[in-house]
This record gives sequence, C-alpha cells and structure tokens, in this order.
Amino acid sequence: MVEPAETPGPRVVEPAETPSRVDAAYVEALLRWVTSSSGETASALAPFTGDPLPAVPQSSAADVRAAAARARSAQAAWAALPLAERLRPLIRFAELVLKEKDRLLDVVQWETGKSRVHGSIELLGLPAVTAHYAHNAADYLAERPVLSGTPGLVRTRVAHRPKGLVGVIAPWNYPLFLAVGDVIPALVAGNAVLSKADSQAPLSLLAARELAARAGLPDDVWQVVAGRGSVIGPALIDEVDHLAFTGSTATGRELAAACGRRLIGTSMELGGKNPMIVRADADLDAAVTGAVQACFSNAGQICIGIERIYVHESRYAAFVDAFALATKGIRLGAAYDFSVEMGSLTSAEQLEVTRRHVDDAVAKGAKVVAGGRARPDLGPLFFEPTVLVDVTPAMTAYADETFGPVVAVYPVVDDEDAIARANDTDYGLSASIWSRDVETARLMAARIRAGSVNVNDGYVAAIGSVSAPMGGMGASGVGRRHGPDGLLRYTETQTVATQKRALPYPVKPKGFLAAGAAALRAQLAAARLRNRRSTR
Repeated sequence: MVEPAETPGPRVVEPAETPSRVDAAYVEALLRWVTSSSGETASALAPFTGDPLPAVPQSSAADVRAAAARARSAQAAWAALPLAERLRPLIRFAELVLKEKDRLLDVVQWETGKSRVHGSIELLGLPAVTAHYAHNAADYLAERPVLSGTPGLVRTRVAHRPKGLVGVIAPWNYPLFLAVGDVIPALVAGNAVLSKADSQAPLSLLAARELAARAGLPDDVWQVVAGRGSVIGPALIDEVDHLAFTGSTATGRELAAACGRRLIGTSMELGGKNPMIVRADADLDAAVTGAVQACFSNAGQICIGIERIYVHESRYAAFVDAFALATKGIRLGAAYDFSVEMGSLTSAEQLEVTRRHVDDAVAKGAKVVAGGRARPDLGPLFFEPTVLVDVTPAMTAYADETFGPVVAVYPVVDDEDAIARANDTDYGLSASIWSRDVETARLMAARIRAGSVNVNDGYVAAIGSVSAPMGGMGASGVGRRHGPDGLLRYTETQTVATQKRALPYPVKPKGFLAAGAAALRAQLAAARLRNRRSTR
C-alpha cells in the first residue's frame, strides 16, 4: 500500500444521494427518448455514493434498425431545409443549455462524479460549438467555383452534400461535450443522427436530447439507443453512413475495421499519453498552476490531459517541490456546488487501473511526492491526485495511458532531449510547452507529433479554440472535430462540371495533343515562376 506524502484537503460538503433538481418525473421524461422494445433495463452506479442510478431501457439490434429507419425517413426533409432553418432550433437548444445549466450539471455530476467546476467547463462547450457553426457553417458549406481543365469552356464547382445518417458513439467522461458536441455539426450539415448513449452516463445525453426537442428539433432526426456496445454496436455500424467515435484506442481499432468492411467514413478521437515540456526559462509558478489544471481536471479522466512532464534539469527540483505542494492543496470531495476542486473517478474499473499503475511504479522504485492512494472515506471511487518521480520504462505508468489523476515528472538535459522524449510514444493527441520565449516554443511545437500543441497552457487553449480542428495523430485517432474539418467530415464532396457546349467526338488526336500540351506548358511555367518568388 502506498502511503501519501500528505493528505489533500478534506471533504468539504456531504453530497445528497440524489441531486435536488433531478426527480423521478424528470428522469421519466428523459427515458422516453430511448428506442427500446426489449423490456430490459440496466443501471450504473453513482460514483459519489455507489448507489444505483435510474434504470435505463436497453435497446436491441432490432431497435437500432428501427431507430435508423425513422432517422433516414426524416433526413431528406431536414437536409432540404435552408441552412438558416436548420440552425434555428440548434441555436435555441444552446440557449436552453445555458438556461437549464444547473439541472444539467446535477445530472452530469450524478452520473460521472466530476466536480462542479469541471462539469461547468464541459457544459459551456456546447453553446460554444453551436455558436461557432451558427456563425461559420454558411461559409464552410458554400458551393465554390474552382479552375477547370478548360477555362472558358467548362465551369467547375465544388459542393458539400450530407452523408445521410451519422452514428455517434461517445464516452462517459464528457457525456455532454463529446457526445452532443459531435451531434451538432452533423445536424448542421443536414444529416440525421443515431446516438448510442453511454451505459455509465446515458441521462446526460438524454437531458440534451430533451432540450433539443423543446428547442424545436424534429423528433425523428436525432435518435438515441442505449445498451452495451458489444450488443448494439455492430448493428449501429451496419446502419450508418459515417461513424464519429470517442474512446479508447483498442476499441477504436475494432470499430475502424468494421467501418472499413462497409467502406464508410470514420472520425475518431482516441487515447493519449500527453507530454508537457517545461523549458529552463519557463515561469515556474505559471507552469505549476498549468500542470495542476492539465493533469487533474476531471480527476485525470480526459484524453487531452497531461500524464508526462519533462522539466529542464536546472529547474527540475524546484518544479517538483512546487508541483507536489500545489497538488497536495487540491480540495478533493463530492459536492453539487463549487466547494471542491476535484471529484471522483467514475468507475470501479478506472479506480483499479489508477491504483494498479501507482502500485506497480512504487514496487519498481518510483517515488510518490504527492497523493498516491485511494480515499474510500470520501466515496467509493476517490483517488488522490498523484505525482510520481523516478518512473522508468519498466513501469506500466511510463507509457500506458492511466486515464486517472496520476502524472510522472522527468528531468531532461535540453530542448532536443525533451522533444525526443515527448515524441517517444505511439500516441499523438495533445502536448504542452512552457517558456517565456514564445517564438522558440512555437518552433518546438512544430516538431512535436501531436494534433494540438499548447504554448503556456495545458490543453484548454486549443480545445477552447473551436474554430481550429482538434484531433490526434498516430494511435490517438483519425479525423478532426471543430473548425471546418469538424463539419465537413459529415459531408460528401461533390464536383459538378458544366460545359457550355459538347466537345466534338471523336476529337482529332493530333490537334488535341498539341493544344493540351501548349496549355499545360503555360501552367507549369506559371507555377515555376510562383515557386521562385515564394522562396526568395
């Protein structure tokens, strides 16, 4: 058993077993959005208390097919609406999210065990994504002219058509931002959506679905099914035209293979073992504050969170001391208010992974400088925010994703060492660099193999920039959410080439070749000139 260096702050508030704003009538209203005829139900456990959450109807493969059929029947009429009319209920939905924020946060905390502040960050992401696409979708989806092969004779335009039916499978750790945040652009693009509610946090998704109905979204255009992935996942993939998935790399590989057999597109955000680099010139206080946020938000259960920190050897000891002290000061507990900073882990499985990684590291010689143990006195799934040093490649926590409140800190000799070690992973989701020399940090960022790199921030700057694409390289995924990519992934690109008149056929081969060669020589000469100018 690992003994903590010091116990974090005490539990501040004794939580109610059930949030006051979530009563039986409200839950019953949410459950009607699940397509289910099986008669089966399933309940997860509330992380704060270990008590059962409400029983949720379970969908069968036949239910998935029925939901998909209803969605497809509604999709054509939805896509035929002008973009402004599709946006109207989605904007209203975002307004209702803000209006109903307190009850939504109660539901999210009840199902996930996260702190109120981390739930708030998640919730605010929905109106942010909606506002972005409301402002920019017309430009992203606009039909545009391109240069044709025979200017003057052929007019060529490129358009974006909806895929049809989009499947969304999202995880339990961010059941609003990741689940509904992927649904919004799919609907904006003119698709219908078939969502699989996560078994741990189905009510969060259903609460959003209920608000969307109140906002005026047609009932059939967004369908929800619930159940184990092994039972209804294959049926969902068989029915959709594109799959958006957020989850583990192992599951992502299986789903990608299934989608590949059907030749449908996928966009996937998967796992990460994200690095943070602290250069010799970094503002140490700022780096410590940033590390606390980046490592322990959502109890470390976040794909883009930091699990590895590389500190220049001249600042290593000072950083470790300051970071350990700050970590010990985190207020840990269960409360449906803002009195605590870090909540619970969400499942017994995640608690076991976290405990196993820490115990394995300590058994093989690592040192715990903050945290290091479970806290059953606070609730069944609490684990202290933990900082490890002297972690080696022989330890599981060195390279495997923990997905819990555990981070290892390493000294490095220089920037080259830091970059090499940051890139020493199959993952490539997110990274962080801390330095007063922002230009040097940006040059370093270009050499980090990650979908996003934050300079003087842990991860919020990039994920909060919803105009910019977000996603991973390598084993961290394919495709991007947010920005134009996050919308256009749900469309098929179509080229329409229109000739003013038909070309004579058969053409005269000799004349055709000479004319074509002359035109291409002119284009290549222009390209050569432009290339010379751009390299001066």
